[in-house]
Amino acid sequence: MNDYDSHDMTGLAGLVNRGETTPAELLDLALNRLAAVNPLLNAVVILADDAARRKIAEGLPDGLFGGVPFLLKDSGCEAVDYPSHEGSRLMANSHWPVDSTLFKRLSRTGLVSFGRTAVPENAIGVATEAAVYGAPTRNPWNPAHTPGGSSGGSGAAVAAGIVPGAHGSDGGGSVRIPASCCGLFGFKPTRARLPDGPYSGEGWGGMAIEGFLTRSVRDTAALLDAVQGPDLGAPYAAPPLRDSYRGALETRPPRLRIALCDTRLDGTAIDPTCRDAVHDAARLLEDMGHVVEPARPDAEHRAMMEAWTDIVACGTALSVRSELAAKGRDLRDDDVEGVTRGAIAHAAMIDGAGYLQAIGTIHRYGRQMAAFFEESDILLTPTLAEPPAVIGRFDHRTEDYLDFRLGPGRCFDYSPYCAAFNASGQPAMSVPLCWSEAGLPIGIHLAGRFSEDEVLMSLAADLERARPWFQRRPEI
Repeated sequence: MNDYDSHDMTGLAGLVNRGETTPAELLDLALNRLAAVNPLLNAVVILADDAARRKIAEGLPDGLFGGVPFLLKDSGCEAVDYPSHEGSRLMANSHWPVDSTLFKRLSRTGLVSFGRTAVPENAIGVATEAAVYGAPTRNPWNPAHTPGGSSGGSGAAVAAGIVPGAHGSDGGGSVRIPASCCGLFGFKPTRARLPDGPYSGEGWGGMAIEGFLTRSVRDTAALLDAVQGPDLGAPYAAPPLRDSYRGALETRPPRLRIALCDTRLDGTAIDPTCRDAVHDAARLLEDMGHVVEPARPDAEHRAMMEAWTDIVACGTALSVRSELAAKGRDLRDDDVEGVTRGAIAHAAMIDGAGYLQAIGTIHRYGRQMAAFFEESDILLTPTLAEPPAVIGRFDHRTEDYLDFRLGPGRCFDYSPYCAAFNASGQPAMSVPLCWSEAGLPIGIHLAGRFSEDEVLMSLAADLERARPWFQRRPEI
C-alpha cells in the first residue's frame, strides 16, 4: 500500500473492513513514516508499538476505526499500556493502574494506539518545547516555527502524515492552536461534553476538555460521537446533543448571523496576515449565504485572562505537589522548568478566597459571552493573532509566569481568542481555510452558543465542501 497518507481515518478503516489492507500493515506504514520525519519534528516522544502489536494479535474490537493507527497526547487519556511524561522531568514515566474512560471508549472503536506525542510541561503553553524531550517540537510546514501547544506533538504528527488523526486536549486553545499552526481541523466541544474520569472530575475549573486533531471534519465528528457523554460520577454534564456530530455533517446549517471580529477581543490590532485571512473567510461565508457583520463581544476579557492565569497556576502547583508527595521528597532545581516554578510561586500568593474569586470571574465572563450570542449565532475571528511563532519565542525558561501569560507580545497577545471559550464553555473550532504568503497555515476560528455543537459541526462540514483542504500537505 503506497497511498497511506491519501486517506483519512474513516478511509483507512474502510480499507481494513474491505480486506484491502490489515491493521498490522497500517501500523508498519505509520512507524515507517515516523522513522522518516520524527528525527526532524520530535513529535512522537514515547513509543508503545509492542502494546499496539499485542492488541492487534489479540483481536481488535469491531468498531468504526478498526485497525487505524492512532497517537495519544502525552497528557491525559491515561492508559495502563501507555505511560506518560506529562511534558515534565518530574513526572516522567508515570504509569496508570486503570484505563481512563476516554481511552476505554476510544479503544472500543478499534483504534491502534502506538505512542504518545509531545506537550509543553504540564500542558501550559502555546508552543511545545519541553526539556524532558531533549529538543523542541517543530512544525512540518516550516521547522523553524512551532506547531503550537499544548497538543503540538499531535498536530505535527498528523500534519506530517504519521497518522491521520490524534488525541489532544484543550484548556486554553490546546487543540485549536495546533490545528491553526498545522493546517488541521480542531474542535472544542461544549464544557463537560466528554469524560474526564476517573483521574479527574474536571480540568482547570471546568475550562479543560479532551479533543482531537484530524485532517477531515468527518473523522473528528466520528471520534466525538464515540467518546461523548458523562462518565461514572461526573460532577456535571453538557446538555445532550439533538442527534449526533456525524448527523450534523449531513445537515446544512441554517442562514447564520455571523459576527466578524478582525481585532483582538479588546479591540487592539492583529497581524495583517491574520486580519486579511479572516476577511477572506468572511467573504466565503457570505458567498455561502450567511450574514456577516462586524461586531465584538463586550465582556471583561482582561479579567478573564487574569482569572484563567490564576486557576491554571493553582492547578499546576497542585499537580507538582501531588507528584512530590507520591515521591516523598521536596522539589529540586532540575525537576521543572522556569514557567512551572513561576506558576508555583504565583499560586502560593492565591488563597482559597482568591481561587473562588477567579472561578467567579470565569462564570461572570461566561454570562457576558452568552449575552453577546443572543444577537449573533457565530463569532468569527482568526484562531491566532499572528502566523505560527518561531521556535524559542515561547520557551519555558522564564520564571515570570505572569509576563509569560499576560505580558505584551506573550501568550494571550498571540492567542487572544481561544481561552475565551474555555472560560465560557461554548463550542469553538479552528478550520484550515487560509495560508500565508510564506506557506504557513492560518486557522479561522468560529465559536457558537453553549451546547450548539451540532450547528458548528454542520458549518465545519459546509466549509470543508466549499474550500477543501485535505490534499494540502506540507512538503516534508
